[in-house]
Amino acid sequence: MTIGKLYLCVGAATLAAMPVMADEHDDEELPWAVAEVFFELNDTDGDLGIHALIDGEPWKRLRIEDVNERKMLAVNVRGRLRRQGLTEIFFESAEPVFDELPPATFFKRFPEGTYEVEGVSLEGLEIESETEITHAMPAPPVPTVNGVAAAQQCDDEEPGYDAPLIVADDYVIAWHPVTHTHPTLGHPLNASGLAVVNYQVVVETDLETANGDEFTTIFSVILPPDVTEMTIPAEFIGQSDTFKYEVLVREASWNQTAIESCFLTSDGEK
Repeated sequence: MTIGKLYLCVGAATLAAMPVMADEHDDEELPWAVAEVFFELNDTDGDLGIHALIDGEPWKRLRIEDVNERKMLAVNVRGRLRRQGLTEIFFESAEPVFDELPPATFFKRFPEGTYEVEGVSLEGLEIESETEITHAMPAPPVPTVNGVAAAQQCDDEEPGYDAPLIVADDYVIAWHPVTHTHPTLGHPLNASGLAVVNYQVVVETDLETANGDEFTTIFSVILPPDVTEMTIPAEFIGQSDTFKYEVLVREASWNQTAIESCFLTSDGEK
């Protein structure tokens, strides 16, 4: 699991079998506004997960079928929420480390090809789109903070903790453009075969509020593919002296690869 994520919950919705996706009187079919099923690799922790983001007209039923037309997810909205309808759903699978679930086994579980996302609107119309899953994962970005390489161990409770101390007026996270797929897992492609659509930078720090509660504050920005650095706002840096950060690269199929690291702005925590 990468840092700084927001999750959408399907409150009061139940996962259930749906033998009939559309009402018998349906004579129209709508596409989803967004129907993406994709993979995320945390290259720092060594884990893979499957994600999906689906958005569109208000709906009461949803189903995802894999490349072999086998149902892999079904959502049937019940009760008051069924009358209201859902418009968007995001999910993230469990992400066991490679020692528990090797990449080859993971990719075999979710083969490449066309996956179908089907649903039924509140009016009983069928909603359907196709999404292409590929095993081409972006190579991990190689970030620095003010030219200092990413730390390998950022858990201060574990041996080998090596968050670098960086004292500066400005803090810039930068990385080289990602032009290749991952060198050791998935389907390698040459430089011309990878189409990066965006980068994401996430920085977070843990604070203590005035009443003693713990609070995690997050700075997050999505950048176009030709931007490969970001200055962390001074107002954010001023809140703490211990920071974790993540740089994530996403390619055209929505597959994404993340690197996590950390740094200190004061030696008071070391």
